[in-house]
Amino acid sequence: SDRMSTEAANGPTPPSLEMLSIDDHPNPAPNGAPANGTKINTSLNQVSSPADPDAIQTPGSAAPGGTNQPHSASLYVGELDFAVTEAMLFELFSSIGQVASIRVCRDAVTRRSLGYAYVNYNNIADGERALEELNYTVIQGRPCRIMWSQRDPALRKTGQGNVFIKNLDTAIDNKALHDTFAAFGNILSCKVAQDEFGNSKGYGFVHYETGEAATNAIKHVNGMLLNEKKVFVGHHIPRKDRDSKFDEMKANFTNIYVKNIEPETTDEEFR
Repeated sequence: SDRMSTEAANGPTPPSLEMLSIDDHPNPAPNGAPANGTKINTSLNQVSSPADPDAIQTPGSAAPGGTNQPHSASLYVGELDFAVTEAMLFELFSSIGQVASIRVCRDAVTRRSLGYAYVNYNNIADGERALEELNYTVIQGRPCRIMWSQRDPALRKTGQGNVFIKNLDTAIDNKALHDTFAAFGNILSCKVAQDEFGNSKGYGFVHYETGEAATNAIKHVNGMLLNEKKVFVGHHIPRKDRDSKFDEMKANFTNIYVKNIEPETTDEEFR
């Protein structure tokens, strides 16, 4: 693709496109559909964006200071309105520190935003501040969801520290869920499942940095009332493990159901 390169933008205000280097790189969407995005590089060093984390089974993202400290300050920014652009994100995130690059991921054919982006800082400290101060900031009428991006898909899918919550009141959003569970440990990602219209499906996921924090949250919140509704909180079991358990139960299933029995039938006759 054509490259337009100039000097890096300086200062907190969003630069014009003429002051940036813009590259279009194809990148597959999470569901396998073609997708790419416009990456804004504000320094001479180019930082690539990883693939989109799973939107529902929250990824095992790395966090500074933990066992999986990231090698770069790369943030995943999700729940974005389709009208959000790189310039809008630059204006917000550059208030924290120098931004290395920004990429809104788009469909390769239609160029329509996929609703998520990657923001890369030059140092981890700025990434930490952005995560702390900008998470759930409203952009174009929607609160964004920020977490550390994780380049290793194997680490995203281990499931360690993942908690599943169901029977949530529909008024509980991502921020309310985060605020409820933050007392039990460092949260890497937090999400309430939504339908196509943005309405809560009544369940969500919280991914902690450690398994101990997840166990602690389950111990204290399971069976409690949130917005007057009793919630279930337990360890998240990946779908493949649930399917395997179901197959095992079917193999050992020994009960049968019989209907249309005459009311006067006795147990002895039935045997």
